[in-house]
Amino acid sequence: MSTDAIVLLKNDHKEIKKLFNQFQKAGDGAEKTKGKLVDKIIELLTVHTYIENEVMYPRVREVLPDLEEDILESYEEHHVADVLVVELSMMKPDAERFDAKTTVLIENVLHHIEEEEQEWFPKVRQGMSRKQLQELGAEMEKARKKAPRRPSQPSALKKTIDAVIS
Repeated sequence: MSTDAIVLLKNDHKEIKKLFNQFQKAGDGAEKTKGKLVDKIIELLTVHTYIENEVMYPRVREVLPDLEEDILESYEEHHVADVLVVELSMMKPDAERFDAKTTVLIENVLHHIEEEEQEWFPKVRQGMSRKQLQELGAEMEKARKKAPRRPSQPSALKKTIDAVIS
């Protein structure tokens, strides 16, 4: 398996999009199936976001300072997804807004994936050597092993979210 950082992230994207499609095809009355899919989506997004935020973005920011604005936008897109993930992690699949919230998460993440793959990854590939991308990928794989599998839920955010989802 390649340790190229971009290849690793694209593989994550494929797996995430596959789960999104399964959720969208599950249909009405499939709360149990949707709940399990969303649990897996939450896990994959939590890990993926962690390795990008902790390894990929800081390193690219250091090596390619011209991509600063792209990186800052990506951090913000992750923040929006993180809020939705925390809210979904506290909801039951039969909650009134569970499907709607998951749909918004899917739309946001798909937009983020498209921007990364179409605009950002080509710039990173052009600006970093093959060796740098492989070293970065190896760092990301190490980080993946220690990455959280569930979102953290700070108590203040939890109170706010409880008020929103109840």
